[in-house]
Amino acid sequence: MPGNKLNQKSASKPPRQLLFSEALQHKRLVSTTTNPQTSTPPTESTTMAEKSHSTTMDRILQEITTVSRRREGMDASITSLTLETKSMRAQIAGFQSRVTGLEQRMGLVEAQTTRSRDQYQDLLYLRSKLTDMEDRSRRDNIRLHGILENEEGVDVQSFLRSILPKLNSLDFDPPIEFQWAHRVGPKRPGNSSRPRPIIACLLRHNQTRQILQVAHKHGPFQLDQHDIRITAD
Repeated sequence: MPGNKLNQKSASKPPRQLLFSEALQHKRLVSTTTNPQTSTPPTESTTMAEKSHSTTMDRILQEITTVSRRREGMDASITSLTLETKSMRAQIAGFQSRVTGLEQRMGLVEAQTTRSRDQYQDLLYLRSKLTDMEDRSRRDNIRLHGILENEEGVDVQSFLRSILPKLNSLDFDPPIEFQWAHRVGPKRPGNSSRPRPIIACLLRHNQTRQILQVAHKHGPFQLDQHDIRITAD
């Protein structure tokens, strides 16, 4: 039935919340209906006061509703700020972890740099010692330039013992001796006019010094019409 359907809809619909002024008027109507003898008709001043009071209460309720909505917005903003703060804390923790890792790596690099610096100083020291040892090992060497290839034969030391007194006019006492003597470098191909020098290491340093001093003063020597120069190694 149409009437029943309307009644069902009205019964299922939740009651609307009354404003303060409406509730006040409803209470007055109920009291008037229940006690018609004791009720008195409202005066004009009473009606105006009630209207003013109800308007004030409506405004208060509207302000409360507005404040409540603003509070809900503030709660949402605070929740968003809280989430952003947590995210920033996580990022800061990640940055701190990375900085800690970088500091550890920098410490390793500094330690390695210190070790490399110490090793470089040790290398310089060893290089200077090696240079000194090489100079000491070569100070007894002499080089003879201009002696023709194969002129020394198979025994270079005997050849040098025979020609050195003739070149520098020195008498060696005791006789001159060598630790070793040989040509320098591989033999040049063909009939080269530039012979390889002979290098010889003397056994006694004073004899090496005598030969070099005479060679420095005299200049080139003559051997079979060839210029022979004697220099230090």
